Amino acid sequence: MTVLSRVRARCCIPPFRLAAGLMLGLAASLALAAPAVVPTDPVTGVVGVSPRQLTPDYWVARQSEPDRVILDRAGIAAQNARMRAQDKAIHDLHALPASLQAGFVRGEIDQLSVRPQRPLYDGHGQPIDAARLDAFVANLALDRIPAQRTLQYGLVTRRAALRTFPTDTRVFSSQDDTDIDRFQESALFPGDAVAVLHESADGQWLFVASERYKAWIEKTAVATGPAEQVFGYGARGPYRVITGATAFTTYTPEQPQVSRLQLDMGVRVPLLADWPAQQAVNGQQPYTAWVVQLPIRKPDGGLDLVPALLPRTADTASDYLPLTPRNLITQAFKFLGERYGWGHSYDTRDCSGFVSEIYRSFGVLMPRNTSAQAVSPALDRIAFDQGDGAAKRLAAVRELQVGDLVYIPGHVMVTLGHDQGLTYMIHDTAGGGWAGPDGKRVSAHLNGVSVTPLEPMLASDTVTYVDRITNIQRIRPRKPE
Repeated sequence: MTVLSRVRARCCIPPFRLAAGLMLGLAASLALAAPAVVPTDPVTGVVGVSPRQLTPDYWVARQSEPDRVILDRAGIAAQNARMRAQDKAIHDLHALPASLQAGFVRGEIDQLSVRPQRPLYDGHGQPIDAARLDAFVANLALDRIPAQRTLQYGLVTRRAALRTFPTDTRVFSSQDDTDIDRFQESALFPGDAVAVLHESADGQWLFVASERYKAWIEKTAVATGPAEQVFGYGARGPYRVITGATAFTTYTPEQPQVSRLQLDMGVRVPLLADWPAQQAVNGQQPYTAWVVQLPIRKPDGGLDLVPALLPRTADTASDYLPLTPRNLITQAFKFLGERYGWGHSYDTRDCSGFVSEIYRSFGVLMPRNTSAQAVSPALDRIAFDQGDGAAKRLAAVRELQVGDLVYIPGHVMVTLGHDQGLTYMIHDTAGGGWAGPDGKRVSAHLNGVSVTPLEPMLASDTVTYVDRITNIQRIRPRKPE
C-alpha cells in the first residue's frame, strides 16, 4: 500500500475528503437518511449548537444517573486483559525474544516504512523528489540489520513523535495542506516502555515497539536499561495520574530533562511519597508540589530515574478516575477547542488519540488508531455494512449512551447524549459540514475538538454521517457470551 492508503486506515481523515467514487457507491447501496434540517446557531456559527451546549454541566445535567459506575476497577482490569489477549493491535513487549532475528526486524519495518508512490510536498510546497525519497529509504539501514540483535528495552523520556521514516521532514499530499503530515504516525509519552528493534543509518533514530505502536522515534527521547528497571517503573503506587488535558512539571535549570515536561491526560507517574519535606528537589523545596519520579537519558543513552516536581495546582489525581457518565463528559470537555493534531502533531492529538486519552484517564486500554478501535474484538461492538439502511442506523443512534464511540471511515466520535431530538457528539475533527438554508452543503473548518449533533452532519453533498457509520463500540460490562 502507498503511504496515503495506509494512513487513511490509520487515523482521523476529514470525512469530506474521502473519494467521490466511494461516496457514490455507498449511496447507491443504502436507503439514505435524509439530512436533518437544523438551523445554524447565529452565535456559534455551527449547526444545532448553542453556547450553553458547550459546557460539560449542560450534558451532565441531562443524565439520570451521572455518577453511576459504568465499569468498576475489576471490570476495567478484565476489559484490559481481554484487549491484550484478543486485539492484535496491542503488543506484548514481554513476549519478544531476547535475540531478534533479521527477518523479524526487517518484516516489522517493511510493514510501516513503505516508499511513497504518489506525489508528496514539503512544508515549503516543494515536491519531494526521488533523491529525497531515496535518502529516507536509505536511512532505514535495512542492509545493516544484523543476523541477530540482542533485544534492548527503554523508557521514553519526553513526548516524542512516532514517524513512518527516520526523519523529521514533514510531508504533505498537496501544496496547500500543511496540517496532515503523511510521515506522522503517533506519539509516545514520558514513562512509556519500548523495545528497541533497530537503529537508523545516521544513528539519530530508533525503530521501536510500544504496547500500541511500532514506528521510528528520535534516539534522544529513549533511555535504555535492563528489563526489570524498564518494566518495574511505575509498577507499584502511589501515583499521580494526569487528569487534565495536559500538565507540566515545574521549571528547573538544574535538571533540564524534567523541566516544564508535558504530561498528557492519563499518563501515570510514580509518586515519591516519602520524600523528606526539607530536602530540595532541583533547587526548590517541594511542599507546593508532588515529588514524582521520571526517567531521563544519561549521556551514554542509559536510563536513570530522578525526582521532579509536579505542581499541586495541576489537574491530577491519586489514581485513575471512576468511569462514570459525569467523568466521561468532564474529561472530554477538557480538550474542547484544542487544535486538531494529526497523529499527535502540534503537541495535541487527533480523533482516535482524543478517544484513547479520555479513556486512559480511567485506566482503560484502547488501540491507537480508528481502524483498530472500530473493529476491536475486545469491545462491545455493533457493526454495520453497506446493506444496512437508514432505519437500522437511526435506531442504533437513538440508543446511544454517553461514552459510546461512533465510527465512520477515518473518524471516531464520542457520544454526549440526546437533546431536542438530536444526538450530540464531541470529537476531534479536521473538518465538518452540514446543509445550509439553501440545502447546499456548508463546508466548515472546525479543526479541533468540537461539539456537533450527529444527524445533520454531511460527509458529502448527499451522504450523512449516519449513512457512513461502520461501527459503534461500547465500553461497559460485557454481555453474556
